[in-house]
Amino acid sequence: MLGQNLTKILRGPATAFYRLRMDGLFGGVAIQHGNNKPKSLHKTRRIWLPNIQKVTVYSAILDKKLKLRMTSRILRTIDKKGGLDNYLLETKDKNIASTLGLELKQTLQKALQAK
Repeated sequence: MLGQNLTKILRGPATAFYRLRMDGLFGGVAIQHGNNKPKSLHKTRRIWLPNIQKVTVYSAILDKKLKLRMTSRILRTIDKKGGLDNYLLETKDKNIASTLGLELKQTLQKALQAK
């Protein structure tokens, strides 16, 4: 009993943290696991975290600024598509992959229909 609790404490939090967290635009990016493999071939476990930034982005359709958490990859995609509104409206739902992103997309579609 004590040994099980101790291993949970030593391992720390669940590694699927970003997979479960849906309060930003992550584009399906998650924590990755692997090994460091130096010249001596002694493998050690490690993880790679996504590059998540807190960004203020302007929505022209909603006419307001939104504070969001998103990966740098999504930031580059937003620049490529020509803004947050175009990114959300042109991207498929499965590629947005977050509840916040899908809610924003529905809000934008309703605002477009109201105009």
